[in-house]
Amino acid sequence: MNTIIVFAAAKGKGKFMVKEELKGPEVCKDPVRLTTYAVGVNVFKQGEDPVLKPPDQYPEWLFQLNLGAVKKLHELDADTWEYWKRLRKENMWRFNRLHKGKKF
Repeated sequence: MNTIIVFAAAKGKGKFMVKEELKGPEVCKDPVRLTTYAVGVNVFKQGEDPVLKPPDQYPEWLFQLNLGAVKKLHELDADTWEYWKRLRKENMWRFNRLHKGKKF
């Protein structure tokens, strides 16, 4: 990871202090590499990103995942597990909002 060192003057006595700003990884913009490799999957310092396989070698459920926005509570069927999980989560959010800032 690349770092940039910036010398900033501290308020008051005019002394300098070192402030490090972290710079994130470079973004790959090569369309050929993005379509043939799983860019960013390799977390090790050595080695390279794995090559993508053809779509028929992946399981069918992978292409049926919901990658869009989360469904609202009124859009779900009340007899499903997802409905009750979402209901509990929304009630926890509501409880936390109501009790935010209250002292014991």
